[in-house]
Amino acid sequence: MTEQVKKKNTKGTIVRLLKYLSRNKWFIVLALITTVSGNYLSLLIPRYTGYAIDAIGVNQTVDFAKVFYYCRWMLVLVAGSSVLSYITQALLIRISARTSEILRQEVFDHLLTLPVSFFDKHQAGDIISRISYDIDTINTSLSSDIVMITTTLFTVFGSLIMMIRISPLLCIVFVITTPMTLYITRLRAIKVRPLFSRRSRLLGELNGFAEEMYSGHKTIKAYGQEETIISRFAKKNTEAVDAYYEADYQGTIVGQTVQWINNLSMALISGFGAYLFLIGSISIGSISTFIQYSRRFSGPISELANIMAELQSALSAAERVFALIDEPSEPADMQNAHILDHAVGNVDFDHVKFSYVPGNEIIHGLDLHADAGKMIAIVGPTGAGKTTIINLLMRFYDADSGTIRIDGYPIMECTRDSLRRQFSMVLQETWLFEGTIFENVAYGTDHATREDVINACKAAHIHDFIMSLRQGYDTMLTDDGINISKGQKQLLTIARAMLSDSRMLILDEATSNVDSYTEKEIQAAIRNLCRGKTTFIIAHRLSTIQEADRILVLQHGTVIEQGTHEELLAQKGFYASLFQAQWTN
Repeated sequence: MTEQVKKKNTKGTIVRLLKYLSRNKWFIVLALITTVSGNYLSLLIPRYTGYAIDAIGVNQTVDFAKVFYYCRWMLVLVAGSSVLSYITQALLIRISARTSEILRQEVFDHLLTLPVSFFDKHQAGDIISRISYDIDTINTSLSSDIVMITTTLFTVFGSLIMMIRISPLLCIVFVITTPMTLYITRLRAIKVRPLFSRRSRLLGELNGFAEEMYSGHKTIKAYGQEETIISRFAKKNTEAVDAYYEADYQGTIVGQTVQWINNLSMALISGFGAYLFLIGSISIGSISTFIQYSRRFSGPISELANIMAELQSALSAAERVFALIDEPSEPADMQNAHILDHAVGNVDFDHVKFSYVPGNEIIHGLDLHADAGKMIAIVGPTGAGKTTIINLLMRFYDADSGTIRIDGYPIMECTRDSLRRQFSMVLQETWLFEGTIFENVAYGTDHATREDVINACKAAHIHDFIMSLRQGYDTMLTDDGINISKGQKQLLTIARAMLSDSRMLILDEATSNVDSYTEKEIQAAIRNLCRGKTTFIIAHRLSTIQEADRILVLQHGTVIEQGTHEELLAQKGFYASLFQAQWTN
């Protein structure tokens, strides 16, 4: 999407993310227990290190029994801490995978509830980027970072308590360095957050452009525009990479700056500790222990700065994902909406007006009546509103004013699901999914048998081709059926429609991808398909609609002529000129 994603407040975004994590609350609780326990054992190690150093003695007299005793305890603590750390990581991987699954499933489920208008306005590549890249960004950092923040706080406060017990005077150093760290971290977070938002947006645009160019690669080659497209991609790629670099660079500065402050604190502790040792206020072992605790105190603060940078990326990605989840679904059906079942097929348009963009009306007061079982053809120049009529009939869009009725029921008072189940559709843009030919033809029809599918394919003149394949009806179609021709894909979608028992049919340029010879062969099959069904045909080839019961000629969203093929030719109007032009060509 090219528009800016609506920003959410940080607190609100974090709360929403925590709700997803809470669905794995017992794993999170267990992870917190193991990580806190592991960190507690790790905090005990410096104490035994200090005891072992003091056991050596100032005069180089070594109490080996004590040294070995403390070393054994250190080995036990290191082993215990490592085991608990391993368990924690395994739990975090489980939490991350599960959270990713839940979030991605919710996004995908919501996509199927969105109106057609949403997909008309937004790039497929950017939507896919949100489902894949942005959710991965959230889960590679968030699931572990939430736990790490908790353990970091435990380590910081635990180390601070230990240092106070050893030497309150040495803790004065942190009164200077800690506020510096917190101030810099907060200051950089404010700067870095918009950079991660921009990075996610530009990567989404890059994916959208790549998807668009991939779908049109034949046209690109046909017009020799490879260099132009490469240069355009290079520009978008550079912008995305620069945004990625800038976000990571600025985020890294936080960690490096905090690390410099930590090194400064170490130097101050070493100098001040040496002075205290010289005046007899602290032992060498205690200084060593204090330094180790100071590293455990400062290290997590440095890690926290890095975690905050990762969180900025996760929160920016979360805003984009939640913006998608927050997109309004199709309006709910009205209360007690009528359920259409076994519709007869009488269709009426009563002074229907519609505009995709307010103020730019596409359909101007359309009146139309189609008796059940009749064939209505809609013709006209590009942009006349032919497909818009189908969109309104299927309630992909709702009319601005006027009424559309099926069997006397206003479709606005019917459930969308029951309305759409009354139609079969064969569109110009065929859609086949990864699966067998049998599964693709049987799609949308419950309990279709192999014999039913074969009969439909025979009627659509595609059976012989299917049987010429090595695996016949069990042949796998991949990537929208790229292993068969466009015409063969079109015939499969026609067979799919033939298998449906709906009483209304929509053919939108249904033979546009079929050669003239094959088109003539399937005309009889289409007539059989249309028999007894209310049929709406959108066609540019006027030769395919000559037997229609009524032909509507649209221009600028208005029906300017209507009648049978012979009646329209006799009028010698716009339709006659269109037909004559095609006949001459």
